[in-house]
Amino acid sequence: MPGTPARHVSHHALARTALFGFILTFIGARTCVFLIMSGAIKRMYLFVSGTHVHHLNYGIILLSLVGGYGILWRPAGRAALYTALLYGAAMALTFDEFGMWLHLGGSYWQRASVDAVIVVAAVLLLCAYLRQIERFEVHHKRAGLILLVSLAGFAWALEQAGTTLGDTYGSKLRELEESSSP
Repeated sequence: MPGTPARHVSHHALARTALFGFILTFIGARTCVFLIMSGAIKRMYLFVSGTHVHHLNYGIILLSLVGGYGILWRPAGRAALYTALLYGAAMALTFDEFGMWLHLGGSYWQRASVDAVIVVAAVLLLCAYLRQIERFEVHHKRAGLILLVSLAGFAWALEQAGTTLGDTYGSKLRELEESSSP
């Protein structure tokens, strides 16, 4: 109805929507890059004066637009959910190539990118599903401690698995990336 104020959306719902956009975009971006590099689909890379414009640039532009929209128009209701979805997508595009902007170049398959995506996803997960701190009770603190210890163990296992996979498949991925260059 015209003139009806938009309904308030909780920060948990916004974080869950951003997380959804983040994960979906990350999986989509990685899948597209792999399919392009393997020759399964046509190259869709944008080149400007011979320079490959990586998707982290699209993410930075989208982050700027979404941030500006969020600050200037302060969306509510459904518009806030769409803004959160676009924010998650922009974060995925940007952090998927974190290693490249951290090291100012290098291979697409840098470990730093995967680590950054895991950290961003973990923060969004915490924002989406963690109870507000002032509502914590003793059993929440115990469960939180168990979760943190479990996450530390998972991070260690992931590090070990990533190192093993990198040793096993790293050269093949680099060959695939080099063969797809112009």
